[in-house]
Amino acid sequence: MSQHLTPLALALALVVGLILGLTWGALRIQVTLAGFLNGESLWSKAQKQAVIDLEIYAQDGRADALADYRKNMRVLGADRWARDAIASGHYDHAAVWRAFRSAGVIPDAIDGMIFIMGHFSSAPYMKPAIDAWYSTDDTIDGLDRIAGDLQRAHADGSITPAMVATARARIAEANHFIGPRADTFSAQIADGAAWIGTVLFLAVLAVAIAASLLWLRMARRILQGIRNSEERYRLLFDSANDAIMMIDESGGRILEANNTARAWISSARVPLAGRRFDDLFANGLQSKPKGGATGTLLDDNTGGLRQVEIESNLVDWDGRQVRQAIIRDISERMAIERERRVAAEALAGIAEGVIITDAERRVVSVNAAHAEITGFGLHEMLGRRLDEMRRLPDGEPLPESIWSALAGGRHWSGEVQSRRYDGSTYPEQLSISAIRDAQHRVLHYVAVFSNVHEAKAQRQRLEHLATHDPLTGLANRAAFERQCNAAIAAAGRLRTAVAVLFIDLDAFKIVNDSYSHAMGDRVLCKIAERIRKQISATDMAGRIGGDEFTVLLGRLELREDAGIVAERLLANLAAPIVMDEYEIVLSASIGIAGYPLDGADATTLIANADAAMYTAKSSERNALRFYTPLMQANARQRLQLVSELRRALANDEFSLRYQPSMDLRSGHIEAVEALLRWQHPERGELSPGEFIPVAESLGLIRSIDEWVLRAACAQIREWDRAGMPKFRVAVNVSARWLAHPAFISGLGKAMRDFQIPSRRLALEITEGAMLRLGDETQRTMHVLHELGIEVAIDDFGTGYSSMAYLKLPSVSWLKIDRSFVTSLPHDANDVAIVEAILAMARSLGLRTIAEGIEHEAQHEFLRKAGCDEGQGYLYSYPLPAAALERLLNPRQTPARLSLVPPKQQS
Repeated sequence: MSQHLTPLALALALVVGLILGLTWGALRIQVTLAGFLNGESLWSKAQKQAVIDLEIYAQDGRADALADYRKNMRVLGADRWARDAIASGHYDHAAVWRAFRSAGVIPDAIDGMIFIMGHFSSAPYMKPAIDAWYSTDDTIDGLDRIAGDLQRAHADGSITPAMVATARARIAEANHFIGPRADTFSAQIADGAAWIGTVLFLAVLAVAIAASLLWLRMARRILQGIRNSEERYRLLFDSANDAIMMIDESGGRILEANNTARAWISSARVPLAGRRFDDLFANGLQSKPKGGATGTLLDDNTGGLRQVEIESNLVDWDGRQVRQAIIRDISERMAIERERRVAAEALAGIAEGVIITDAERRVVSVNAAHAEITGFGLHEMLGRRLDEMRRLPDGEPLPESIWSALAGGRHWSGEVQSRRYDGSTYPEQLSISAIRDAQHRVLHYVAVFSNVHEAKAQRQRLEHLATHDPLTGLANRAAFERQCNAAIAAAGRLRTAVAVLFIDLDAFKIVNDSYSHAMGDRVLCKIAERIRKQISATDMAGRIGGDEFTVLLGRLELREDAGIVAERLLANLAAPIVMDEYEIVLSASIGIAGYPLDGADATTLIANADAAMYTAKSSERNALRFYTPLMQANARQRLQLVSELRRALANDEFSLRYQPSMDLRSGHIEAVEALLRWQHPERGELSPGEFIPVAESLGLIRSIDEWVLRAACAQIREWDRAGMPKFRVAVNVSARWLAHPAFISGLGKAMRDFQIPSRRLALEITEGAMLRLGDETQRTMHVLHELGIEVAIDDFGTGYSSMAYLKLPSVSWLKIDRSFVTSLPHDANDVAIVEAILAMARSLGLRTIAEGIEHEAQHEFLRKAGCDEGQGYLYSYPLPAAALERLLNPRQTPARLSLVPPKQQS
């Protein structure tokens, strides 16, 4: 019952409080009006005293009178400033308060004065009073001007009795003007105070009567509803979605619980009433910073756990202190919060920038990546429009069609140009979608973006690499062919000609072998630069191979017009190239094929220009040739030869011939040289000169060299098993195989596989091969020396000689080329060269072999000159292994194995 009567008591207290409040308000108004009167008294006193002080100063010029005048004027000025500030409607309350206080107004009345002057300046009695106050402003300002004039006159000594009389007359006139108005102000304020007192009394009386009537009506209603309050409370208590419990504050036990609490917790065998409240929770309760607690509620029915939050307050229940606990299931909310937290962390951690705006496209949130990409943080972006700093790639604003598409439920994605905090711009991939409410109205826009500058640059780089040579920047084969086909199509429409120039550098491999591949790359870049400078902007240059370039010339009248450009290219490419401290001189061979005469597509023109170039290179080099059909036949023959060489390796069509090398003094056979032959199925036996150059140019020479080495080792093993003499076998090694990283391992494997001792095997290497090996020469020669394999420098004196190679430990032999032997002993130059080579060899401790000996005179000269061994048709032609075995069969010549040069017939 007391709970139901509490509102009545409160209402009664409110009525009493209202009456007391009105009474207090009336008293405050009276105090305020008293303040007005007090202020007016002070103002009137200050005005009158200021007049007196000014009159004294005018008459006597006393400084203290002027100071007193200024003091009283400050009081008038403070009141006037406060009045004007309040009238303006924009003022500092504290400053106005201090102004009134400095003028001596009662402190308790100041706030009321400010309120009345601010809100009731037009009220009865107040308006005439304030108008009277305003009317004295100009007169008081006049007093201040009189004081200023007097002060200046006294200061410079120009004061006169006439001036004093005039000033006193003006002061008196001002005093007569201000006095009646000050009286009017006082009378209006006094009358207003009396009138307001009457109004307040009547208002308090009326409010008291009305409040009493309302309280009586309220009391009737409350008493009428008391009978049903318990039923309504019980209905609300039991139907609440939250669990509600009443807990004894002193014992902590549950007194009553609603249906929701019983459904969540209790079972039929364990009633909820009487249980300790704290025992309902696993791991106790955790307090929340802003009040309340959270915990995990135990369910007796299922044994499950439920996340809840508890809010409680103390109530008086039938005279005892009871805590009412409201328990709310927050399992779903916590799951949502976890999802939101994961989403927020994911949003903050992703590399793409994310912007969330409201329905008006104004930014409400951005993630950390946004600041990293654009430099704009959240505080700079709040309230700004999403499209404010974004434009289409062409500089136009984002079109309204984007937002129309989003309004229609679609998603938009595209590339835009975005601005950073520092004013720079960058390309951006932007994706925008809309978040809608249940009525499909747009609540937010979500924009996800990324800086695609690097991706675009990488794509452009890849596109460039896909169509250009990475070393020289010229077009690659695919791009060249596309442009060539386009030029052919255009020429077909315009009835003009197109020419393709195929350029191949002569002996470029020497540059790589002599200097380095890095130097060779720099030379190729220089060559590409020279080619570019010799053609027009509408023509194209390409690089389609190591040292092979192509040029496309369009819109020609005749194919032969390309010869002018080709001649210019030949002259330009033959000019020396200066690299660091080196001067490199190269030349080029150029083949020319044209549309429509030589082909109707790019592939055909390039192939025919290649055939023409090959003819130029084969004939004289540093030359150009126009394509003729015969050239293609030669090219087809070369291609056929390549196919046949591969088949020969697979079908074991190669064989070895062995040419003896004889000791010129004793006539003994000291060694044999393994020479390659190809038993062609249609053309018969082919010598190396017919197929080795092609094999070298097409990369097959390494496979052939490996076959020769292993075949020679296999033959040595067969001879050893047959009891043949232990002579050495010399094998020729090409420059390409010698420079290959697998050369040493392949050589060692062959010797191990066939169990060949190192003294039985010798390698013949030309001077050119030694030179091409470059910096690796010394290392390779040292490895060969460690393996015990001797090296003979073949064709000595005919290539790029380097005396340093003769000092390498594995070099044991010099082979004098047949070009120096042919004219012996009649040619004085050849005699001098051979004698010089032999003398140098003896000085270095090297042995010598002369090749190409065909006459006895040559034999005799070389023997007398000190040459160690000889080789040539005078002694023996290259023989198959079986023929050599018969020649050297020890059963036929038990005492001595030799080939004696035949005597010439007279």
